[in-house]
Amino acid sequence: MRLIDRGSRNGSRDLMGAGTHSIRWPLIGRDDELAASLSALTDRSTKALILAGPAGAGKTRLAEECLFLAARRGFSVGQATASAAAKAVPLGAVAHLLPPGMEFSDPVRGFAAAAASLRSGGSRWILMVDDLHLIDTTSVVLLRQLMDAGIVKVLGTLRTGEPLCETLHSLLRGDSAQRIDIDAFDFSGTERVLHGVLGAPVGRRTTQDLFNASGGNPLYLREIVYGAVETGALRKQGELWELADGRLPTTRRLAEVIAARLSHVKDDERNVLNRIAVCGAQSVSELCQNVSPETIDRLESAALIEVVEERQRVTVRLAHPLYGETVRESLSTAERNALMAEAADRIESRGARRRDDALRIASYRLAATGTADPRLLLDAARLASHSNDYPRVLALLKALPDDHRSVGAQVLMGDALFQMGHWSAAESMLSAAGAAAQGDEEVLAVAMTRVENLLGRAPLSAALEANMEALSAVTSPVGRYTLTVNEGYIFISKGIVTEGLQRLEILEDDVQRAQYVTPWLRGVLTKALGLSLAGHTQLSAVWAQRGYDAYVDLTQEVLAPDASAQKLPWVLALCEGGMMARAAREGEDAYDQLSEFSSVARMWMSVLVARTQWLAGHVPLARHWYAEAIALARKVENTIILRPALSGLAACAAVQGDIAAAESALDEFRALPEIVGFLSEGELQAGRAWLEVARGNLTEARELLAEGAASARATGHVTAESLLLTDIARLGAPQDVVQRLAELAEEGDGALLPARAELAAALVASDAQRLRTVALQCEEMGADLLAAEAYSASAEMLRRVGVPRAVTDAENRAAACLARCGDVRTPLSARSIAPAPLTEREREIAAAAASGASSKSIAAELHLSVRTVNNHLHRAYAKLGVSDRRSLAEVFEAGR
Repeated sequence: MRLIDRGSRNGSRDLMGAGTHSIRWPLIGRDDELAASLSALTDRSTKALILAGPAGAGKTRLAEECLFLAARRGFSVGQATASAAAKAVPLGAVAHLLPPGMEFSDPVRGFAAAAASLRSGGSRWILMVDDLHLIDTTSVVLLRQLMDAGIVKVLGTLRTGEPLCETLHSLLRGDSAQRIDIDAFDFSGTERVLHGVLGAPVGRRTTQDLFNASGGNPLYLREIVYGAVETGALRKQGELWELADGRLPTTRRLAEVIAARLSHVKDDERNVLNRIAVCGAQSVSELCQNVSPETIDRLESAALIEVVEERQRVTVRLAHPLYGETVRESLSTAERNALMAEAADRIESRGARRRDDALRIASYRLAATGTADPRLLLDAARLASHSNDYPRVLALLKALPDDHRSVGAQVLMGDALFQMGHWSAAESMLSAAGAAAQGDEEVLAVAMTRVENLLGRAPLSAALEANMEALSAVTSPVGRYTLTVNEGYIFISKGIVTEGLQRLEILEDDVQRAQYVTPWLRGVLTKALGLSLAGHTQLSAVWAQRGYDAYVDLTQEVLAPDASAQKLPWVLALCEGGMMARAAREGEDAYDQLSEFSSVARMWMSVLVARTQWLAGHVPLARHWYAEAIALARKVENTIILRPALSGLAACAAVQGDIAAAESALDEFRALPEIVGFLSEGELQAGRAWLEVARGNLTEARELLAEGAASARATGHVTAESLLLTDIARLGAPQDVVQRLAELAEEGDGALLPARAELAAALVASDAQRLRTVALQCEEMGADLLAAEAYSASAEMLRRVGVPRAVTDAENRAAACLARCGDVRTPLSARSIAPAPLTEREREIAAAAASGASSKSIAAELHLSVRTVNNHLHRAYAKLGVSDRRSLAEVFEAGR
């Protein structure tokens, strides 16, 4: 029988294909499925294991890996692939596995000979059959007999939705046959696969694009990545892999796969696909005016479209984004234009009643003919701006005739230019709009947008001057209220916290009492940010929640269309309040929900998530999120966000020992103009300071941190000052900062400020028990690196006084915290000595004891003497730093 050699790895070939690719596609993201498959396959009661899933789900790759691992466990293995061609010939699928010269003129004797040949080797057999749904009946009968005789286990892959013959059904029935369904990757699975394949993190937006385009299908994902890498569309930029222009090229293989899926559709079905591919999702009622409901049903049954309910409308969209690309490429420009013009006519004929109809009509007309009605263009631009689709705003407004470029249109264009990083062009546009503005409404619209733009590149005085000019021009109470709130926004946006909060004292404490809702919402967001920075995290959380709830409840259009943008102060408040895990989770969710073009909100959210992970001590995650912010900020040359992101990345790289990356980030940082944001300028010293730590220059690092703390104190940044002073304590000088940290803990609230003060006090007092207590507090907050350092310092003090069991406990706890931080070392944590690991037998016995089993029962179960069990148990106690079974149970519970 021709077999795979035991121990060879059929699935280990270069899956990038024939040496034409430089990256390898490993098996990633299928750990659970692989473990379940191997467990089922090697179970004595299992005779057949079926891996089922759609085309391209990775069934074959998983089966090959499973077969390889089974061979390593002592099974003899063989592999076959069924096909439509082989199905026409009896035993066509498995003939190459049978002994040469075997005679099957008498099937009974032939089958018996095959069984005898397999049995004679003395090994257990696993036969993998790929595409089992295409196997011929005779092969099924042979496999059935070999399975029933206990000679062979069958590992088969099965494409879902394919018809199965009754004989094959019989093979798969019964308790001895198990089935595992292989689904497409979810977002996190896609993220892990891309990181594993490309060898570095992939930008979150790029990951989302690749996930959306592939639908999580491994085959589609692989081919898209192949094409994108080969064409240069996907390339490493700094720390991350990013798509260069947003376009995802396809490979010939992928195009063939998709074309095959679409090749059998009928003319009426093709018309539906064409219309959706060119014009986007369509309502069922609109489609059924031209095609029958049966046509929609057939396309849905073929998994080419999806019928979904969106905002009380039943709409139809393509089941996979790549189908749209393939369909569009099959149409000529004239055909696409005709479809768009027809769609615009159809919407107008029904009265253009829906909110987004103006945008759709204008977009269709503009794409099809290059022009559109100016009124429609302006209405569409407003809708696009409300959705943060700034490229669409510019495209629509550039098509306006000159005599229709009103002040409102200029403000829309200026805002879009600012959001996309074209600062100078935005200032020119908004200055012209300001000169033409008449009445409070226009003056306010220009001032608010112009101030936002000036904050990005100009000094504080320029933004304040623009705001004062508008304040002197308006006459209404709402105008004065709005611009006073805006002045508070300016100060806090520039990191001048105390003055900013003073201006915002005019805010009502409830939206129901607010006279002017839109500026109130802007002020609430700003006030919550300022309160967090000033150390009033509990009050900040109250205002942040108040503003977010009010925004969500309002039905009118307000300043920002994304409710998730309102979570910026909420994330900061949670972090500074000592709720690290929740802050990171809320920030990541908000980041993903923010519109692709909400550039400023998304960049700041990325910075705040990175900062949260840095404070938690989860340095690799923090570095990834800082890199995310850098990639976004570079695209629009946003210096305000680039500076804290580069400093943060430098700090992360430094504590990971990557000095070259830290130096590179700081070189770019120093080359940028000093434009400040709401985070303390002093906090931006962290990158330089931790680089000095990595170089061994602790004195220089402490001096930099002290300068930063003084800067933070001058601007009212209580939390930043506390952070920087705590770093000084961590770097060997707690006595220099302990009094000021205690004062800051009194000024602010939340859990983090007092924990930092207590850490410094415990270090000064050399109090091991106080250090353990503060370590437990830090661990509860999610500040794992601070906790590890406190445990390590406690262990060192306990070692001096000779308490070995307590030392071991502290070191074990430090190691557990450090394991959550990644490969990082700081001066305090480096003092910890890694505890001796438990042997496999010690862990087995300790786990049984922790679950409540007696030494006698453990000894009986493991065929050991009670004395041997107790000896292993006492060695485990010593290594884990515990003295009894209750403490042992706590250790095992904490490790789960």
